[in-house]
Amino acid sequence: MAFNVETNFGQGKVFGRKLHNFPIFRYKKGANVIFCVAIGPTQVPQLPWKLIFNEKERPLLSNEKFGIYGGKFVPETLISSLTKLDYEFYSALHDPQFQMELEVALRDYVGRETPLHFAQRLTDYYKSINKGIGPDIYLKREDLNHGGAHKINNAIAQAMLAKRIGFKNVVVSTGAGQHGVATAAACAKLSLECTIFMGSLDMGDMERQPSNVLLMKNLGAKVKSVKGSFKDAMSEGIRYWVNNLDKTYFLVGATIGSHPCPTMIREFQTIIGKETRKQAMEKWGGKPHVLVACVGSGSNALGLFHEFIQDDHVRLIGVEASGTGLDSDQHSAAMARGQVGVYHGAMSYLLQDEEGQVIVPYSISVGLEYPGVSPELSFLKDKGRIEFSTVTDEEALEAYKRLCRLEGIIPSLEASHAIAFLDKLCYTLKDGEKVIINLSGHGEKDAAFVFNHTPNHE
Repeated sequence: MAFNVETNFGQGKVFGRKLHNFPIFRYKKGANVIFCVAIGPTQVPQLPWKLIFNEKERPLLSNEKFGIYGGKFVPETLISSLTKLDYEFYSALHDPQFQMELEVALRDYVGRETPLHFAQRLTDYYKSINKGIGPDIYLKREDLNHGGAHKINNAIAQAMLAKRIGFKNVVVSTGAGQHGVATAAACAKLSLECTIFMGSLDMGDMERQPSNVLLMKNLGAKVKSVKGSFKDAMSEGIRYWVNNLDKTYFLVGATIGSHPCPTMIREFQTIIGKETRKQAMEKWGGKPHVLVACVGSGSNALGLFHEFIQDDHVRLIGVEASGTGLDSDQHSAAMARGQVGVYHGAMSYLLQDEEGQVIVPYSISVGLEYPGVSPELSFLKDKGRIEFSTVTDEEALEAYKRLCRLEGIIPSLEASHAIAFLDKLCYTLKDGEKVIINLSGHGEKDAAFVFNHTPNHE
């Protein structure tokens, strides 16, 4: 029911509706339409209001689900904390001061924008094995960010948000350690305490990523081992956060978990795609024909893809880790072999057995070892907007070495899965079509591991 109120924006009609536990109102004044959230008693006509966004920006209103995917599958005690985070996120997203500070941090601290590099020798290689025909291959160099990966885009933004809210302690879960390093760096810069949970020696994560463990500790973070892999570290991080809700900010780095986390992380990673669109226009005066990114949980993929979702003629291809093969039980291909399920507070495609128990994922790349995937990617898969394929351990290792030796660029094993997909992609494309690979991370962390898994160390 509409009713008249006097607000700090003036008089007008307000149409009540609710977003989670917050009263949200559509406030009309003349030809202008804005949205507000009540930050005081809602039972009296005199209300304090805080502007969130205008009618034109309404699509950015927090969507709890993507079709059937996403949501908040959590205990009632967590709903208020997640709802507050939702509100704080969207307030910051539309706060010019916060956005200006974030822009400065991304430019001067992270090192953006990152180059869109034409991989001439890699392009020539694929043309040479296909009668001189093949696409022009470009690499979006997220590996050149501070910290060596795309993870810092989200980490610095969320650390700023945590400080804005008033938190002094940040807790993190990490797999390959790239998110851990990024968050440890951001917390050091912003004078925040940082605790990081990481898979233990029993499952190998800390053994496979020793350089990242040392970096996190050197940056002042407390690194705690958890028996298992990233999924177990994520579970432990959630438990720690639940027991310290009032004083700890849980800084998620993957597009997983309960709402608003998947949306928030994707939003902070969209700088990748926005830059890519601009750089493509500068380099060849158009859009790319194909975008390719590896997919573990999906943060780097959505960071690149989201800007182009409405461009139907731009192919979007996500590459999962098929490990030792899809017919084995040693893979991390939730899109290829998963079924719809709920894990870590959200619904998505999930690796699970006939009884609904989560299957332990495997990949030579620690950062791709997660049994679930982004709710938004799950939705876009069902819609047919994103194609998904897989790459084995062996193919990823070969791609790692190929890029090193042809371009002098060292990719992470995660990004090597996207590079390896070129073997299947290039011969299907017309000569001169533009392909962009998201080089999501640097491979220095993987160098010793790759060397030790190369026959005769060749």
